[in-house]
Amino acid sequence: MIDKEKRAKAAAKATVPRHVAIIMDGNGRWAQSRGLPRAVGHRMGVEAVRRTVRAGIELGIEYMTLYSFSSENWSRPLAEIDDLMGLMKRFIRRDLAELHKAGVRIFVIGERQNVDPELLSLMDEARELTAANTSLTLVIAFNYGSRGEIVGAARKLAEMAVRGEIVPADITPELLGAQLDTAAVPDPELLIRTSGEIRLSNFLLWQAAYTEFVFLDAFWPDFGRELLAEALNKYASRTRRFGGLSHRSTA
Repeated sequence: MIDKEKRAKAAAKATVPRHVAIIMDGNGRWAQSRGLPRAVGHRMGVEAVRRTVRAGIELGIEYMTLYSFSSENWSRPLAEIDDLMGLMKRFIRRDLAELHKAGVRIFVIGERQNVDPELLSLMDEARELTAANTSLTLVIAFNYGSRGEIVGAARKLAEMAVRGEIVPADITPELLGAQLDTAAVPDPELLIRTSGEIRLSNFLLWQAAYTEFVFLDAFWPDFGRELLAEALNKYASRTRRFGGLSHRSTA
């Protein structure tokens, strides 16, 4: 009986992706549909982050990457940007101790340019404090854009070539991948986007080469364990081929 239970648990864990990436979309539309200011939607979006991180730990997800602020978001109204920056600061100040206690490791990717120095300091503090934690790695994509990340990696390789450390023939997908912000993070098996939009919006373009996508109609503030479980069930029902044939395929 014990062996049977162990096998059942192992089978259940095998269907859970190691790394789930999420495009948290729809805060503003959630608020507008209720006649509320967009800022309220962003605040409720933070509550959804808290629910989702807790659920990720409970469900056995090892890595979770959240697209919290893109490099294109700077084009939004200044008041909304200020509100988003303030929410990020409050999230770290309020939740860091609890995340640390829960064994969450904080990892931040994205450009540091133009970001409030106080916020940068808080993110560095969170990363350093939680560096040894192992329950879940929470990757926060902040001021992040995948095209810029790939260009930065290519620039690093070019600089290495100029210094004579490599020649062009040395460049492989693995070598380029090692220059990305996510070099220490496995590629996501599952990417979820809320709000009904069906696009990547410059998020993890390189890393998502063989990722399964699940697009949900729900706005991000309504997201939590149930919708995460729904996405995981859809992922579990798929056969990942990586360009080859599954054992069930006849073509």
